[in-house]
Amino acid sequence: MALQRRPLALAISLLCSSAWAQQSTEADGGPTLSAVKVSGGRELPPTYNPPTATSATKIDAPLRDIPQTVNVVPQSLLRDQAVHSLQDVLKSVPGVGLSTGDGQRDQVTIRGFSAIADQFIDGLRDDAMYFRDLSNIEQVEVVKGPASVLYGRGSSGGLINRITKKPGIDRSEVSLQVGSWNQRRGEVDLARKFDDSGVAFRVTGAIERSDSYRDMQFLEREAFAPSLSFQLGSQTRLLIQAEYLSDRRLTDFGIPAYQGRPVNVPASTYYGAANARDADYTQTRVSAIGFTLDHRFDEAWSVRNAFRYYDYTLDRNNTLVGAVNEKALTASLNRSNVRRQEDGYFNQTELVQKTTLAGMPHQLLYGVELSQQTKDQLFRTQNNIATVSLFNPVLPVLPFNVSAAPSTNNVGIMSVSSAYIQDLATLSQHWKALAGLRYDRFQQTTRERRAGQSNLERTDSALSPRAGLVYQPTEDRSYYASWSKSFQPSGESFPLAANNASIAPEETTNQEIGTKFDFFNGLASATASAFRLERTNIKTTDPVTNVLMPLGVQRTNGIELSFSGDLPHGWQVWSGYAWLDARMVSSIAMDAGQAVQGKRPTLTPEHSANLWLTKALGSGFGAGAGLNYVGDRFANPGNTVTLPSYTTVDAMAYYRAKGLDLQLNLTNLFDRKYTVAGHGSNANLNLPGAPRAVQLTARYAF
Repeated sequence: MALQRRPLALAISLLCSSAWAQQSTEADGGPTLSAVKVSGGRELPPTYNPPTATSATKIDAPLRDIPQTVNVVPQSLLRDQAVHSLQDVLKSVPGVGLSTGDGQRDQVTIRGFSAIADQFIDGLRDDAMYFRDLSNIEQVEVVKGPASVLYGRGSSGGLINRITKKPGIDRSEVSLQVGSWNQRRGEVDLARKFDDSGVAFRVTGAIERSDSYRDMQFLEREAFAPSLSFQLGSQTRLLIQAEYLSDRRLTDFGIPAYQGRPVNVPASTYYGAANARDADYTQTRVSAIGFTLDHRFDEAWSVRNAFRYYDYTLDRNNTLVGAVNEKALTASLNRSNVRRQEDGYFNQTELVQKTTLAGMPHQLLYGVELSQQTKDQLFRTQNNIATVSLFNPVLPVLPFNVSAAPSTNNVGIMSVSSAYIQDLATLSQHWKALAGLRYDRFQQTTRERRAGQSNLERTDSALSPRAGLVYQPTEDRSYYASWSKSFQPSGESFPLAANNASIAPEETTNQEIGTKFDFFNGLASATASAFRLERTNIKTTDPVTNVLMPLGVQRTNGIELSFSGDLPHGWQVWSGYAWLDARMVSSIAMDAGQAVQGKRPTLTPEHSANLWLTKALGSGFGAGAGLNYVGDRFANPGNTVTLPSYTTVDAMAYYRAKGLDLQLNLTNLFDRKYTVAGHGSNANLNLPGAPRAVQLTARYAF
């Protein structure tokens, strides 16, 4: 208990000391700074090309100064494409592959590597397994390549950082959306600031109800996120944030495979229980509270402390295809009850120093992070609970509870102590350098509740370095080279198990070169990067057999291109392309009778591309359209099942008057049949993509 209180006590101490420092500085007649002004997305001109991002460096730095690929998906694009899920957001980011996430969570691959636990919110870890809501999100930043230097464990291919909406604007809005399959969604964003008192608040929320193109699927979701900021004098600002999410839906694992392809059935076909609404549902609840304290001592020194506590519960019940008998044309069904209960805290204290050393400007970041998570889990699984026809399944009525003994029943405790330093240096008029180093001590304990099972412990210490060099011959051109390294411990996001407790952390290294160009006075930008990522000692767990599979060494050589921004004559563009030559370089694993060595990683297309264009037509009217291409992917490590390539086309039209927006979105305009995602470690869990759909949005600002 004392350990849990330590970060909160540290944060309270920092709050008091910062307030005292602020009062002392003003009393001594020292420098005072103007009040911090926060600009929300609705106060800024809508743009497809945000000039800065904080995720890659944790300081405000122009993207052209960062020797790393960072894709920033802005609020204006989220609105124009009418997205509601991270899957919708990330399908437009080059190098990202989509996963079903066990029908219960956001999950993707980045540059060929699983990013199951590489989710962050405002720079703090958010690795609980759930579908996130976007009603409180200003923009999404995707950092490519290892990022352990600032974020600790994980991030082989990259990480996803959601930037929340914050107080500081004086404009509110409400919106209503209706669409195909009985979709109804209402959102609210109430924001006010009181300049005389330095107080501002913001409250966002959403309620959504929907059916689906998938039989049995439903969605019942509520999200609520209040925030309050205080200007504690001219140099200190306190932000308090809270959030709550309830999400109930069908646990949908998709459809099986037949003769190397997803089975040819209507996209609506469901393989599960006939009483799925009561037997195959997932109920997730997430609540969190935290604060961020910013204080500037003078022009050279500033400090930031961020704290977040979260509580997460999962009640997942599912039926899925365990095996396919191609000769008999049948599929056997497995059933599971899964319970998770998590809570934890994260506390980051970061000091920024601006100084000149040897005649060169430096922006130094010193950081300390403390965190602890407790993860309680209970799984019961029964295989071969029923058998159905492969092409015309008649669904059985199944009992809710699985009677088998627990396959997993334990509590995992994860404690992290970290320290890091980073230097962004201007070496000369045309040269800049970014270097950093982080030390992590990651302690894991698993307390078993099953008879005959032993408790497990493991402690790993790791150094995570990064170094990069940037050459800028002109203000609108940058060329860079970088090298970085990250680590992935055995229980990166789950409690230790007997089959991984003795396995050393995996390591990922990244070598990257690239270039960034600005056009039209910075209104549009183009990026290009070439990279090699290599991860050693990779492992994964099959969801049906629950067996840990040692997949060996994986390497991805790749190229990513992007062009986005605001063009003359009312045009806006968002586009990207990725070529990923990913391979399992060495492995002793077998899957589906095939050696995994030499195979392509799952859910990773060799080629993918996207393009989205909008045009303001005048008098408040506008239109847009785009396409998304995804090449062939493999559903399983043995590469015996292929998810075929596809191209979908979307379109939209809008009318925008003062305070009122009306927008019509059409997705999959040509009603293409395709498979949008797979599981990644099993051939028979493949999710069909949605047919043509329509959505109408009405938004009023006041």
